[in-house]
Amino acid sequence: MHIAIAGNIGSGKTTLTELLAKHFKWEPHFEDVDDNPYLNDFYEDMQRWSFNLQIFFLNNRFNQIVKIHKQDNTVIQDRTIYEDAYIFAPNLHSMGLMYTRDFENYFTLFNLMTSLISPPNLLIYIRASVPTLVHQIQKRGRKYEANIRIDYLNRLNERYEAWIASYNLGKMLVVDVDNNQFTESKEELSKVIDRVDAELFGLF
Repeated sequence: MHIAIAGNIGSGKTTLTELLAKHFKWEPHFEDVDDNPYLNDFYEDMQRWSFNLQIFFLNNRFNQIVKIHKQDNTVIQDRTIYEDAYIFAPNLHSMGLMYTRDFENYFTLFNLMTSLISPPNLLIYIRASVPTLVHQIQKRGRKYEANIRIDYLNRLNERYEAWIASYNLGKMLVVDVDNNQFTESKEELSKVIDRVDAELFGLF
């Protein structure tokens, strides 16, 4: 099976990926952050590097999914290919940080790639308010995230909610981290695990 976790910057995707992988003995696939050659440049000059960054993510995510489909074991993936296309790229385009021709080129490539793959068996969306996102971003202290603006996070959140409202590719579970601190409480994590069990295996 292929399980995918979606959510805004700082929502807790990587942490939940690690916790669920450990509990269910799934193989985790993480977002390639440390080896991303464009992130630092992007946060310094978004317009110049937005297309390069999104193409890097698209290529990386597509390669991940191709490998996942070739495996027999269950894989849990930190961030989906759909978020790049429906959240980040259109947000950059609407803010004037990605040229229209680049955005159209990007989306054509995305459509081709997704026509060749299957959606995840279960999508887990982590919902978080902007204050929660800011707190968690500051807590982890990544240098390249220090200049992320509040309005940028808010725009992303709005797009996430619109995408989730129309998501129809398969099973979906929403975890609201404003009301479920799974990183701080084993009891809260158990609630998430029980819901994942119910979605995948019909257990309560």
